[in-house]
Amino acid sequence: MREMIKMIIILTILSTFSGTLLAALYTKTKDKIEYQQLKFVKGPAVREILKGSSNDPIVDRFKIKDGDMEKSFFIGVFDGEADFVAFETFGTGYQGKVGLMVGVNIKDDKIVGVGVTTHTETPGVGSLAKTDPTFVSQFKGLPVDQEFKVKADGGKIDAMSGATLTSRAVSAAATDAGKMYKRLKLQIIESLKSFKTSGTQVGEKDG
Repeated sequence: MREMIKMIIILTILSTFSGTLLAALYTKTKDKIEYQQLKFVKGPAVREILKGSSNDPIVDRFKIKDGDMEKSFFIGVFDGEADFVAFETFGTGYQGKVGLMVGVNIKDDKIVGVGVTTHTETPGVGSLAKTDPTFVSQFKGLPVDQEFKVKADGGKIDAMSGATLTSRAVSAAATDAGKMYKRLKLQIIESLKSFKTSGTQVGEKDG
């Protein structure tokens, strides 16, 4: 009986130690992982969508809680006004999730641009969603608060040849972006109010 109790105590100590060690490692690497994603995955799409902004939209960002998730919003300053934000949503493609960065002008609630961030689609077919500017340019100037569909489903978006499922995934992600924007718009506006065009950051710095 004593041996059993001793074993339980030892296992409990080892489990506690392992859990503490894993938590410490996660905390230590979390910021580095996020920075790498910002620089190499999300960053290129954000910079393209908010091209011409007088600030650095990767640096000037804030987070808002949306249910159990924290969503990052990247700020674009044009003509001295911080009226543009970009944020990421997802749709399900042929082989997995397709990430979509969506930029919105909060003054008129219209899309200023979209860009695919991540995907596992077929190279040369579904992957064109990330490299074909003609496809993503269809969303520019459209109201964000609408349901986006490809023409085969009764919508207005021309699907990419041979990649209808991927086109649907991007459309679904854009639709989800509109829903999220509507849910969080008041919080987005409040966060932007605290932003000073002199360069003061709303959120956190890259690290």
